[in-house]
This record gives sequence, C-alpha cells and structure tokens, in this order.
Amino acid sequence: MITDDCLRPPVLRPGDTVMLVSPSGPTRPERVARGVELLTGWGLRPVLAPNAYARRGYLAGDDALRAADLNAAFADPGVRGVICTRGGYGAQRVVDLLDMAAVRRDPKVVAGFSDITALQFALWRGARLASVHGPGAAWLDERTPLRSAESLHTALMTTEPVTVAATPDEETFAVRVPGRAVGPLLGGNLCLITASIGTPDMPDLTGAVLLIEEVQEPPYKVDRMLTHLRRAGVLDGVAGVAVGQFTECADGWDTTVTDVLTECLGDLGVPVLGGLPVGHGVNQLTVPVGTPATLDADAGTLTVSPAVR
Repeated sequence: MITDDCLRPPVLRPGDTVMLVSPSGPTRPERVARGVELLTGWGLRPVLAPNAYARRGYLAGDDALRAADLNAAFADPGVRGVICTRGGYGAQRVVDLLDMAAVRRDPKVVAGFSDITALQFALWRGARLASVHGPGAAWLDERTPLRSAESLHTALMTTEPVTVAATPDEETFAVRVPGRAVGPLLGGNLCLITASIGTPDMPDLTGAVLLIEEVQEPPYKVDRMLTHLRRAGVLDGVAGVAVGQFTECADGWDTTVTDVLTECLGDLGVPVLGGLPVGHGVNQLTVPVGTPATLDADAGTLTVSPAVR
C-alpha cells in the first residue's frame, strides 16, 4: 500500500496568478518571454518576481534577494503558483532562509527542475509539499516542444495522474531491472541529490521510488555520485529507481553512462526503469514529486499521482 501523506496545493485554474522566480542562476528575458506567452495562453497570469532578472556572476542576484522573491511568492495570497525560470546553481544557498510556515499555511504548486531539486527537497522536508519536476519559465521550443508544454500543463492545471513511458529514443532505455515498485517519487537531479547528503534536506528514501537525471556529467562522475549514494547508505531501502535523461554525458572512454547506470543500480535488488524522457533532454516531460508513484519496469511505465488537488 502506498502512503500518501504529502501536502498538495490547489490545482492552477485559468485566471490564477503565478510568480516567476529565479532561485538559482541568472536567466535571459527573451526566453522568459516565451514562457510568459505559453502560460498566458493557458489562461494564467504570470508576473515576474522583483529580482527575476538580477545577476551576480553565476547567481540570479544575492542570496537575500533570491530568498526574498521566494518568500514573497509564498506569503502573497494572490499568488497561486511559483514557476522557477531555470536551474543552474544557487538554490541550496537560499533554502535555509525560506519561511516554511508560510508554505504550510498557504501551499502553492512549485515547478522547476535541475538545481531546483534543492528547493523541492527543502519544501518536502519543511512542509511535505508535493511539487512538479518540469521545465521552467525560461522556455526553449527546440528542447521543449508542444509535447513538453502539454505535459507541464497537465501537471499544473489538472488533477489527473501522470504516466510517463520509457522510450527507445532515450540513451538510458537499456537500463532496466524487471519488477514493480510503489512509493513516493523523490529525487531529481543526481548532482543535487548527492550534494544533499548530510544536510537536513536529504530525504529518507526508504520505501521511495528514486528519480534521477543528469546533464553534462561524464560517466566516471556519474559513477562517483552513485557510488557515494551507495556507500552513504542512501539507496539501502529504496523501492525502485526511475532513470530519466542523462544528456550530453559522454566522454572519451569506452564506458558509457548506460554502462555505469546498469552496473551501479543493477544489483540493488529493486526494479529499475531507464529511458524515461524526464530531465534536460529534448521532449522533457513533467512528473509530480513527493506523491505516490508506481514504477512498472515490465510495462516500461512510471505512473505518478498528481501534485495538486
């Protein structure tokens, strides 16, 4: 039986205001403009956080500014959703500044991925808030075409379960251990999961389906991160592993990222399903995180309960 003790925010409806925030790296206005166009087409009212375009080197402004934008969004009753513009780096630097009481008092759907995994982990720890692992508002049609937009729309604006099927087009499709696993879907970007070890935000993965994806990390670094997770005992009680896109992860060695994933995950004794179009690749699909999921490696599907109610 799947436990369902997460906090679900209300589903977004036409007319709702969503705030676009940049908790991590700096973003480009022209790409956000495309995201605004998309969200507006769904009937939503996107507004830019005051510091959405701030820049301080590789960060979207000082830590205090980025935290202030998040807290303003969580505290404003007129804001019904928080859409991160992009990932990059920096979310871990601000999560300890978040007003979790405001999050619990008025839960809102939060969408993003990549570095936003750190924010989603913090919201899970501090409020048990279910959230949405999907593209940010800095939209790029070449990578996230209509199928990606429809997937994000479904996760934000309907209460339907989300099913993602493994596809042979994905490099990780060959990574598979038969079986069926149920549990809350937790995880996201592998670097951020590994970087969370030893922090208060690292979730207990006992009984969970772990989601992993990565970009521009060579196979030996993926090996190092997975080995770290194993040696730290993080994977000891995991129910299953959902393997998303590992994009641009090749290097000059003969060993591929698929080889590494198979070796590091294949002997855990739990179902593993690769080939899921979730992550940094083309045709990225959206999945809720924090909600009950069923990973069916035999059928090649991951089905996740909605993050909204």
